[in-house]
Amino acid sequence: MVVQQHTKELLEGLAESLQVPPNRYEEAERRYKAVGNWLLRETSCVLDAAPKVYIQGSFRLGTVIRPISDGEDYDVDLVCELSLSKMSLTQADLKALLGREIQAYAEAHRMEDPEEGRRCWTQHYADEARFHMDILPALPDAAHQRQLLETRGFSTEWTDTAIAITDREHPEFRQHTVDWPHSNPKGYANWFHSKMRAIFEARRYALALEARANVEAIPYYEVRTPLQSAIQILKQYRDMMFAESPDDKPISIILTTLAAHAYQQEATVSEALYSILNQLDRHIQDRNGVAWIANPTDPAENFADRWATYPDRKTAFYKWLEQARRDFIGAAQASSRRLAIEALQPRLGQHLMESVKSGRHGFRWFAKVLSPAHRKTPPWNYLDGGDVRIQRATHSRKGFRVQTFSSGSDPLPKYCNLIFEACTNVSQPYKVYWQIVNTGREAEDANGLRGGFDEGIVTKGKLIKKESTLYTGTHSIECFIVKQGYLAARSGQFIVNIQ
Repeated sequence: MVVQQHTKELLEGLAESLQVPPNRYEEAERRYKAVGNWLLRETSCVLDAAPKVYIQGSFRLGTVIRPISDGEDYDVDLVCELSLSKMSLTQADLKALLGREIQAYAEAHRMEDPEEGRRCWTQHYADEARFHMDILPALPDAAHQRQLLETRGFSTEWTDTAIAITDREHPEFRQHTVDWPHSNPKGYANWFHSKMRAIFEARRYALALEARANVEAIPYYEVRTPLQSAIQILKQYRDMMFAESPDDKPISIILTTLAAHAYQQEATVSEALYSILNQLDRHIQDRNGVAWIANPTDPAENFADRWATYPDRKTAFYKWLEQARRDFIGAAQASSRRLAIEALQPRLGQHLMESVKSGRHGFRWFAKVLSPAHRKTPPWNYLDGGDVRIQRATHSRKGFRVQTFSSGSDPLPKYCNLIFEACTNVSQPYKVYWQIVNTGREAEDANGLRGGFDEGIVTKGKLIKKESTLYTGTHSIECFIVKQGYLAARSGQFIVNIQ
């Protein structure tokens, strides 16, 4: 789809306007660490259970958005994992045990009493903080979850971090049993990150370069990928569309999971957003007539299980998707920035759209590096079902041994020979293409910016691309797999720095 430049800039600005300020992430981190330190004090009744407290949900995924209303809180979801056996206590025991500690924490810090929910304890902070924390009691459950998945023939790739949780509506809530509700927020976060790893690492490096800092010094929450930004825009659109009927709105875990499946390492917000909107519903399975959106860490769990009980929610999802496609296509084709704003404002909100009217927000320095104007958009329609990655890169010079290097690593000297090796799970036959994007004055002066697609060859089952280091600057290479005229997989940009 052709997207007007003013619309691309508008979407970048919209994504930036939805970002939670870094100080909010820092504040959330301070508060959950304070809870963790409280549980580790000498007089803690859970000290011997080696409590571990960590963030889950949208704060962990980097997809949290600013509250619509000034009076709304940021909802920070925590897990408190205790090293205890499921047979040593009941769900009710575990919840009460943690509840006593949270109550003591609230009293010690002169806070209001925590509220008990179905699964969590909720701790509210002072009004000016605009925070509340949902604290989920949990136990390690990797071995049991792995056994269950193996028995059913499902992948156990993400089970190492599985947990058992409490749910007072569970029929065995007050009984000693191994049959506890389960979850895996760490595993889900790891899966989600794997879907954007290449572009995440490239952007983190670009931020470090811009800040003249080490990559490790750039906090994860400061790195924004097009996938995260696209999800934030879609969540905001959903919240505004269902402001009067919040019970019907598509839940965030469904939007996030489907968007991550649809994302193909696009380098800009607009590319990611339109690709996701186009592909979103293709990742909904039909299992014996039941709409199924599988939990990537537990394929036996259906995130859309409530659709069977509440069919209006399924209807609402498709209504939301159809309307979103219509509005964002209208914005893409709008002949002016004003008309693009008018296309989106009814369901994104006047206040938000006013905040991005003033001009360019999101075209930061790293965007110029990762997606310069001469970088061509892939001409193929996307076909789901494949993966490709650049698994090895080497550089060599005459008289020196061959060395491997990684994306975004220290600058290489000029006049090195480079070899990139990619691997894919797409079945042959297919075609392989490579996109080289150079930046900088030297490349421009030599008419060497490139940015198109070079067809490669498959040698003995290997995808290999040979290049050389010619121009000072930050450049990128990406591998594309095309099958029957459709884009089956793309690797994401591999960043090459040259002295």
